[in-house]
Amino acid sequence: MALTPLDIHNKEFTRGFRGYDEDEVNDFLDLVIKDYEKVIREKKSLEDKLYEMEERLSHFTNIEETLNRSILVAQESADEVKSNANKEAKLIIKEAEKNADRIINDALAKSRSTAMEVEELKKQAKVFRTRLKMLVEAQLDIIDTNDWEELFEIDSNQDQEEEPRLNQYSTSE
Repeated sequence: MALTPLDIHNKEFTRGFRGYDEDEVNDFLDLVIKDYEKVIREKKSLEDKLYEMEERLSHFTNIEETLNRSILVAQESADEVKSNANKEAKLIIKEAEKNADRIINDALAKSRSTAMEVEELKKQAKVFRTRLKMLVEAQLDIIDTNDWEELFEIDSNQDQEEEPRLNQYSTSE
C-alpha cells in the first residue's frame, strides 16, 4: 500500500529515553510531506498528461488508419477507372476499325459497281455508235441511189401536166 502525505503527517513514533529531538524530526517530516505531496501532484499531472497523450495518439492512430483505408480505396478506384477507361478505349478503337472497314468495303463495292457501269456504258456507246453509223450509211446509200433521180423526173412530169389544169381553173374563175 502506498504511503500518503497524511500517513507521514500522522505518524507517531514511540519515545525512547534519549530518542531523537522531536522538533527536528517534525521539521524533517514536514519537509518530507511537502516533497512527497509535490511528487504526488507531479505524478498525477504526468498521469493526466499521459492519458491525454494516449487519447490523442489513439485519435491520430484512428485518423491514420482511416487515411490509409481511404488511400487504398482511392487507389483501387483509380485502378478500376483506368481499367474501365482502357477497356472503353479498346472498344472504341475496335468499333472505329469496324466502321473504317465497312466504309472501305462500301467504297470498294461502289467503285466496282461504278467501274462496271462505266464499262457497260462504254459497250452501249460502242453499240449505239455502230448502229448509228450503219443507219447513217444506210441513209447515205439511199440518198446515193438512182431512185431519187427517177423521183425528180416523175415530179417534173407531173408538174408539167398539172400546170395546164391549174391554169384552166384559174381562168374559169
